[in-house]
Amino acid sequence: MQQPILKLTNVTKRIGKRTIIDQMSFEVPRGEVFGFLGPNGAGKTTTIRMIVGLMSITEGEIEINGESIRTNYEQAISYVGGIVENPEMYKYLSGYDNLLHYSRMHKGISKQRIMEMVELVGLKSRIHDKVKSYSLGMRQRLGVAQALLHKPQLLILDEPTNGLDPAGIRELRDYLRVLTREQGISVLVSSHLLAEMELMCDRIAIIQDGKLIDVRMLSEYKQEGLNEVTFQIDQVEAACQLLTIIKPNLPYKLAEGSLLFSASREEIAEVNTHFVKANIKVYEIKVHAKTLEDQFLEMTQKGGVKHV
Repeated sequence: MQQPILKLTNVTKRIGKRTIIDQMSFEVPRGEVFGFLGPNGAGKTTTIRMIVGLMSITEGEIEINGESIRTNYEQAISYVGGIVENPEMYKYLSGYDNLLHYSRMHKGISKQRIMEMVELVGLKSRIHDKVKSYSLGMRQRLGVAQALLHKPQLLILDEPTNGLDPAGIRELRDYLRVLTREQGISVLVSSHLLAEMELMCDRIAIIQDGKLIDVRMLSEYKQEGLNEVTFQIDQVEAACQLLTIIKPNLPYKLAEGSLLFSASREEIAEVNTHFVKANIKVYEIKVHAKTLEDQFLEMTQKGGVKHV
């Protein structure tokens, strides 16, 4: 099995008697957009600050590409590019001059590489304009270009959509897909915006009050749990009687010639089979899958911690 680009093992952060991060463990696989999701104050930025070495670890271990940030920090952090909170730029310089200045901090970054990143983030037409004339979305894109200059294997973005308009958010989302699928870069992105994470990520980790609640593929969230389903049928009364027999503990509602209830994917298929066998015509089945937001609220309200 391929080594994960990032691995946290029982990471804990205490400040005084207060535990900010409590036994955090997860892995970021290569070539994925990995979402770090949680409400404001959950501990996302604290965790990211520990990953990039801006904050010390009280207990536990963080490894980047197999290198410990405790014992081999310079080597470990060389694999990382990131924007923690907002990208800081020299506003009186052009976008290009900002990138040129940053490139001098690393060996081997050519002007060709700078222009490749400018092209990647779609700033070619404005790269020689002063940064003070850039929109917030353009500054975010310039920050991504800067973070990618030294060819990192892991890109870390902390709340990258803050302040962006819908078009800017979509652009950023598209760039992250290009990075993972075409450049092979892994991305760790934190946010409290559930809908955006649902569109952006391959895998999601949910954090609350400094504890990891759950980690899984986004596709698993979409497949798991009960769905609201509407059966549009011709014999409503007969269907209700049959449903009471085959699923006696399944509550249902009637609305304008339709039968509504909550069920798993397997149960929906089973009910449909029974209806067809009973010669009840099924005109339409509408499944309203629970969104990531629905499942997130359920998990965080329960407060249960799943071991991963």
